Amino acid sequence: MTPRQIARRAERAPVAPDRPLSAVEVYWRSLGLLNAFRLASVIALLASSTWLMPLAFASQAAWTAFLWLSSIYTLAGLAFIAGIQVRRPSFDVQLSVHATTDILFLVSLVHLFGGMRSELGILLLCYLAAAGLIARGRMTLFHAALASVALLIEHTLRVIEGVAEVDDYTSVVLLCLACFAVAWSAHRLARYARESEALAQQRGEDLQSLAQLNARILQDVSDGVMVVDSQGDMWQCNDQAARLIGERPDYPVPLSSLLPDLDRVLREWREDPYTPPGLVQAATTRKTLRPRFVPASFTMTGDILVYLEDMDRLRRESQQLKLAALGRLTANLAHEIRNPLGAISHAAQLLDEEAGGDALTRRLTRIIGDNAARLERMVADVLELNRRDRLQRVHIRLADWLEVFLNDVRQVEGIPIDVPCDCPPEAEVYFDAGHLHQVLWNLVRNGWRYCSKAPGSLTLAVDRGDDGRWRLDVRNDGPPVPVDAQTQLFEPFFTTESKGTGLGLYIAREICAANSAWLEYVPVEEGACFRIVFEVNDGEKG
Repeated sequence: MTPRQIARRAERAPVAPDRPLSAVEVYWRSLGLLNAFRLASVIALLASSTWLMPLAFASQAAWTAFLWLSSIYTLAGLAFIAGIQVRRPSFDVQLSVHATTDILFLVSLVHLFGGMRSELGILLLCYLAAAGLIARGRMTLFHAALASVALLIEHTLRVIEGVAEVDDYTSVVLLCLACFAVAWSAHRLARYARESEALAQQRGEDLQSLAQLNARILQDVSDGVMVVDSQGDMWQCNDQAARLIGERPDYPVPLSSLLPDLDRVLREWREDPYTPPGLVQAATTRKTLRPRFVPASFTMTGDILVYLEDMDRLRRESQQLKLAALGRLTANLAHEIRNPLGAISHAAQLLDEEAGGDALTRRLTRIIGDNAARLERMVADVLELNRRDRLQRVHIRLADWLEVFLNDVRQVEGIPIDVPCDCPPEAEVYFDAGHLHQVLWNLVRNGWRYCSKAPGSLTLAVDRGDDGRWRLDVRNDGPPVPVDAQTQLFEPFFTTESKGTGLGLYIAREICAANSAWLEYVPVEEGACFRIVFEVNDGEKG
């Protein structure tokens, strides 16, 4: 099966596969087909009786007996229909009744048409084989024995009547042996059919499990996977590929209409498969993708599996690994720097006390003290990175909490004006109180540093977004962050002034992420705005 056929089947496949017919259902259906054949045969026999009567029957009595026998056989077939529908009595009982009826009818026909010389007894073999196959080998030898007994009785009666010879028993015995041979063959075939059916069912279950496993693997892989045929049409893609493309189209769809760059790269690769494919860009999502092509067959001109890697995600993961390594390195350095840094600060204080009136010495010791204090703040910020995972999250009612917080920050930072705060009384977030205090303190202190210090130049506002999350904006009327600096704003050690450490916003964002929230810069018409987007509360998710 080609990947295109697999894709079509997977697309049309229901969530839960249809339940196949059970063995019991197959038995009853086969019995119904045998009964239909029985009725069709006797009807055909009755229809041809008009021209068969003068040729096959020696007397009017034999013709009348044939009509009665055929009518009774037909009525029996009609009665069997009702038994098959209601399934009463059991299948084995009904099958034995059917086989006995067929045997009696055929042996009676043999008797009416002149005994074994009529050669109608050969029809018994067909019915015995059919009954044996339907029964899957059960009761076949019993039916053969019943047919043999009926044939022997019929011939014995003809011998007693004087219309048959004793030497004709040879033909009867051979026919009986043929009945047993057919019954045994049907038994072996039925057994082989049962084994083949069980094997096919097991293989079907294995294939179904394998298909489900393959579908689950394709859906869970981090790369996008697509199936593209030789004409450049895409027949299937997993969820990750749909996210990278930006849509899930109706199959089949030309690849050139979705990803023109990928279609061009794929055609170039078909011509020269030894040349590594270049990067492509999705027009809708603007993501940079790295394709990888794998032939689904032994030729490059057939169906192709296309794997798409999100280069933006790879860059983010690489950046995270670098930052993690940098964090461990700087944390170790911070511990080692703190002790000599304390000695330098202490020595600078002693030099300042002994300087007396020497202005140059005092200026130099002040420079040493200022830079030592800056290094101390940087060390404290670096050490704070290792404490972001120590969470004690609680439910915080922002209206009351922000009122207390703003009073504290105004007193400590020396902010002489009121800081307006617009917060709905029902606003409640799930956050570590100490972490929220640290993040907001950093944002308010930075906002006060850059604002105009006029009333209303620094404000806080809380509202609910369209997704149900509470958002807290810290806004000031100072200069906005330059566009070229916005992409680096939350990177460690990035700062726009010489006195900053460049770790404040990075640590604030890491703390928000640890509390299932995020910190972002929101461009506004005037000033600057930083926004904290909180996680939806458990009580609000429903």
